[in-house]
Amino acid sequence: MKKDFYLPDIGEGIVECELVEWLVQEGDHIHEDQAVCDVMTDKALVQIPAVHAGVVSKLYVPKGELARVHAPLFEMELEMASGEGLPSAAQAEVRIENAAVSAELASGQADQARSKKVVASPAVRRLAREMSVDLTQVTGSGDKGRVYKEDIHAFVDGTAATPSEAGAAAPESKVSLAQGGRVEPLKGIKAAMARQMAESAATIPHFTYCDEIALNELVALRERLKSHSALQDIKLTMLPFFIKALSLALKDFPILNSRVNDACSELTYLPEHNIGVAVDADAGLLVPNIKQCEHKSILDIARELARLTASAREGRVSPTDLRDGTITLSNVGAIGGTVATPIINKPEVAIVALGRMRTLPRFNEQGEVVASRLMQVSWSGDHRVIDGATMARFSNLWKQYLEQPELMLATLV
Repeated sequence: MKKDFYLPDIGEGIVECELVEWLVQEGDHIHEDQAVCDVMTDKALVQIPAVHAGVVSKLYVPKGELARVHAPLFEMELEMASGEGLPSAAQAEVRIENAAVSAELASGQADQARSKKVVASPAVRRLAREMSVDLTQVTGSGDKGRVYKEDIHAFVDGTAATPSEAGAAAPESKVSLAQGGRVEPLKGIKAAMARQMAESAATIPHFTYCDEIALNELVALRERLKSHSALQDIKLTMLPFFIKALSLALKDFPILNSRVNDACSELTYLPEHNIGVAVDADAGLLVPNIKQCEHKSILDIARELARLTASAREGRVSPTDLRDGTITLSNVGAIGGTVATPIINKPEVAIVALGRMRTLPRFNEQGEVVASRLMQVSWSGDHRVIDGATMARFSNLWKQYLEQPELMLATLV
């Protein structure tokens, strides 16, 4: 018996995703729970497993095209046709399952029919639901009428262009490409990053605070601990110390671990320190976060950091690791540069960029010139909830833990 397999609901309000790679071919025999394909959402790369064993008879979605939730993904020949030879209870189960899939498909087709004229990301659709806005009434400002969050806010504020005004707008000018140029569509994580950064920069009043941290003592401590961590098969870099010190400082300055609503009428203090680390992956910029850093040791953080970094660079970080971050750290100095102006990872209220560590001359307390291991750090804060003085005091405490790591160790519980 032939049966269509439908793309399941991946969650997070996602209605479509890019089919990155088929892991099977037509004619292949597959078993239950075998990975069939990789799909890219605007969050991460997800593997879709087979529900039944059988032979793949048809692939509906070409590589690189968009697959829709509740739409057929591939067809397969089940090992037992129409439940032949199955006990009566199993036959009933097959019929029930087929009916459930048909109902789910009908529901999905109804949803698609209602929204087929609207091009919008899952995050935009979610915002529209929260604001009780009918997306079919919103004029999108993007390519092919794509609706962005700004369009919804403009619609609610009454400043959106009417369809007739939008139609009268001058057509977008085409960029003439010199020989050898090319156009590459923004898809998946790169498109999500573009939207997220544009919205953050447009809606959050950023301010930047920079400082210099002397890391001589921390470098020496790390060298002493490297052999101990190696015994546990942990690669101990400088980053886990920065993350743990950040968590300790957040205990005294919880406002940097908060989030504000769009109306700026409520401030929520978050109970956990889920510290995100920006990872430069082939698929685009990913920010997985280490959960509950306040309860983790430096070695625990190092172990989790290694896992998340490896997963992100392979493009297989789980959606759970990307959700619920509370503050972000970007180690851009590992690539180069000393000072940055990072964009806040909304809805967080602060982000820090670490510059490259350099050995430079400085005066000691006796007025002597000494070699010092120095790093520039650059904070961006949401000026709606954080003022410059608060950021300076917070950064000073974080800096103190890093420059005098014995204080950080003494504070650990």
